[in-house]
Amino acid sequence: MRKLAYILVVLFFAGPVVLAQTNEQNTRNIENINVVAIKGVVQGKENFEPISGVEISSNRGAFAITNLFGEYKIRVAVGDELTFRSPEFETKRYIVKSDEDVDVLVEGYSEDASARSKSTILRDDQAALHQAYLDSANSYKKKSIEKSIDYITKSIESLGKRGNKKRLALSLTSLGEVYQYHNQFDLAITSFTDALTANKTSKTTLHLGRSYLLNKDFESAKEVLEPLLKLKNLIPFQRASLYESLGDTYTGLGEIEKAVAFYNEGLVVANKNQITPKLTDLNSKIADAYATDDKAIEAEGYYGNSLKLAKNEAPKRAIQEKEKVADFYNKKSRYDDEIQLRKQSLNELNSLPKPAVEIKSGVISSDTITTQRINYKIANAYISQDKYDQAIPFLEQSIVEANSDDDLIVQKDATRKLSEVYEYKGDFTKALASYQAYVSVVDTLYIRKEQEISRAARFNREISTKQSRISGLEQERELSQSKYDLAITEQDLAQESNKRQKWVIYSLIFSLIFMGLATFFFYRSNQQQKLANNLLALKSLRSQMNPHFIFNALNSVNNYIAKSDERSANRYLSEFSTLMRSVLENSEEDFIPLAKELELLELYVKLEHSRFPDKFDYKIEVQEDLEVTAFQIPPMLLQPYIENSIWHGLRYKEEKGFLNIELKQKNKETIEITISDNGIGRKKSAALKTMNQKKQKSKGMGNIKKRVAILNDMYKDKVDVYISDLEADGTGTKVVFTLKKN
Repeated sequence: MRKLAYILVVLFFAGPVVLAQTNEQNTRNIENINVVAIKGVVQGKENFEPISGVEISSNRGAFAITNLFGEYKIRVAVGDELTFRSPEFETKRYIVKSDEDVDVLVEGYSEDASARSKSTILRDDQAALHQAYLDSANSYKKKSIEKSIDYITKSIESLGKRGNKKRLALSLTSLGEVYQYHNQFDLAITSFTDALTANKTSKTTLHLGRSYLLNKDFESAKEVLEPLLKLKNLIPFQRASLYESLGDTYTGLGEIEKAVAFYNEGLVVANKNQITPKLTDLNSKIADAYATDDKAIEAEGYYGNSLKLAKNEAPKRAIQEKEKVADFYNKKSRYDDEIQLRKQSLNELNSLPKPAVEIKSGVISSDTITTQRINYKIANAYISQDKYDQAIPFLEQSIVEANSDDDLIVQKDATRKLSEVYEYKGDFTKALASYQAYVSVVDTLYIRKEQEISRAARFNREISTKQSRISGLEQERELSQSKYDLAITEQDLAQESNKRQKWVIYSLIFSLIFMGLATFFFYRSNQQQKLANNLLALKSLRSQMNPHFIFNALNSVNNYIAKSDERSANRYLSEFSTLMRSVLENSEEDFIPLAKELELLELYVKLEHSRFPDKFDYKIEVQEDLEVTAFQIPPMLLQPYIENSIWHGLRYKEEKGFLNIELKQKNKETIEITISDNGIGRKKSAALKTMNQKKQKSKGMGNIKKRVAILNDMYKDKVDVYISDLEADGTGTKVVFTLKKN
């Protein structure tokens, strides 16, 4: 056993070194012979005054000259020597090492002071103002995304239409960091890409790769990050971050061996340069990779390293690592180890000053570490061992703390779990009370979710407006650049009037194409925004369920309990729980299989029939050759109409009524669903309703109409609903649904 341990230790320390040496040797053997485009600017070192007319040439014959703003562009190969010549300064030479921009600062360069003093002052003031806006944006990055974006917009505006590209790139990079922090990864990717177009840097490239990772686009992340391995001028922290990101990329692609190799490369760099936080992170990620590959022994060894290293960091980081390892123990069913580690985390978290974590209006991220979440996980570990008595105090404590912190998600889950525990223990009274509390929390959560959806929609509109403003500024800058290039071309072709006219025509065509593209992208953006709004509206409408049935169902359970009919109460409660669980599971879907919807409807009608057995009988007929599996239907679309038939048609009928639900196939692409009852009819039912009932119905039917309208808009007239009287005398009601397959 000791010999095996010794071998493992040797492999652990020697492996990363060997991998690092191999990678370094491979990097030396790679010669980049591709032609690249080098951009840059030639300026005075003291005042950043642009120097025009500088001749740039390479030893292979490439040539360029700086414009009025000191800018140039030349195509060369890595290893070429660039020569910068001008009568204003001594000749400069530079060896091309990569495709990074090459800026030249000339020491002692000066023009007549009276001719350029105003320009210098203006340029310095512009740079100071630009940096001040970026500093303000950075200070608001975590507090207010709106203010942060406003300051970045002002920083871009301060540059003008011909602003310095490096400063523009800084603004766009800051914008990408803001979007990345607030999980707007698509916008972050766009901003970083635009920043790299303006000025290519390693830092921005790393940010872009990270955004692709966070957006689960691992192939794009790989394509962006791997070229950075060839660069020699990365600082140690950037190189460690690069290896870490590549490890994350290959983990996402399922190539665990490559992922571990890159993580080990990062460990070598972090150890050599004493980058302590990276040591903890990389050990933890190696453990994650091995755990993903089902190598529990290796994973546990690296988790042990990360736990030891985390002790030397901030308390919150140490708690995060303990919780990650506890999750690992949970997956391996090592519940005693999990409970012990979580209790340590709980004690450490309680010792931190309040608030230990940031909580925003009841919306807490699923990976946020809070005392209520830890208590809930400890209780789950006890439940997995059938230790219900030990689990109950932790569930109760989790509920109390979640209620105190307005954490509705944990409060909902813990309350539901407590109800299940009491049910397992046979204490149905407490189980019912807990379940009623759970229903109350769910109702509150639905209201909160509706508010969040409304805020999200408003937030998306505001962000879209701000992003459009920034895009407009970039387009203005690009248009200004185009006009400038056109003016230079016209000067060069002053003697060739025919060619000059052609350039004017080409420029007009380019402008029209540009305007057409801008119009197209604006239209596409509006369509995407419309789709996003439709999805948010659907989510809001699906989340609304009439509590009328829920409360009456619970009253039925109480009646059974009052009559000491425990069997009926248990049966009813079990079927009711199954219905509610299925409704909640399907609440996030636009469409579900028709077979599943039929199961829910049959269960719902069965529950209603058990409440009103003397009021109606029912029958659900499905055509024998109907391909039920080939059709999908919006969840809970039929239930409100069935509920109306029972509550407003059959319930008020003096003699026993009948509810018929029939499904038949009209053709290969269409089925027809008919809901009919021989109740008192719509007119008589409307006359019997109170004002409050009328409002409730109006809202319920209104929601269904909105859902059908939105779904038909999104899926091209997929659902059609027609309501009519069953009999000519106005009695009975008939609802016909037409549902298309595609």
